[in-house]
Amino acid sequence: MKHSDNALRSAIIENLPKLRRFSYALTGLQTTADDLMQTTVEKLLLKGAPKGAEFVWWMYRVCKNAWIDEVRSNTKLLLPGSEEIEQRIGSTDGEQQAIDRLALDEVHQAMQQLDDSQRMVLALITVEGYSYKEVAEIMEIPIGTVMSRLARARQKLATMLNVTTSDRN
Repeated sequence: MKHSDNALRSAIIENLPKLRRFSYALTGLQTTADDLMQTTVEKLLLKGAPKGAEFVWWMYRVCKNAWIDEVRSNTKLLLPGSEEIEQRIGSTDGEQQAIDRLALDEVHQAMQQLDDSQRMVLALITVEGYSYKEVAEIMEIPIGTVMSRLARARQKLATMLNVTTSDRN
């Protein structure tokens, strides 16, 4: 069962910023994220969401599945270059901005080395602020799987970024 057309369009428009952030977290490239976001919106407009479903969660599922389809069909996905990262930060002067730019680049590159499933869990929890239980429902996986994927993602990021326990305190 579908939401009404007006309700569906309103829900999509209201949640576009969340969809954009999630798409970017999955793809790592703004242009690819925009394509993924467009594909997700098209699918939502065509098929809608089940009646009674939490729309945002359904939107994330559709996006996740569209990304999986894209990865399977396209084995050569590009990672963003330093030019795109610099554009996202904006042009600023000063030593601290240069340090921040380097740190962002390093974190971004490390995140792109995570498995898609780890990156999805990490993005939903750390960027969007969902609970483990909510992420489990969104991704249709057990909560223990969410916890283990998040732990592995954090550990892998810490290793890649040479972060120790004392650095985080």
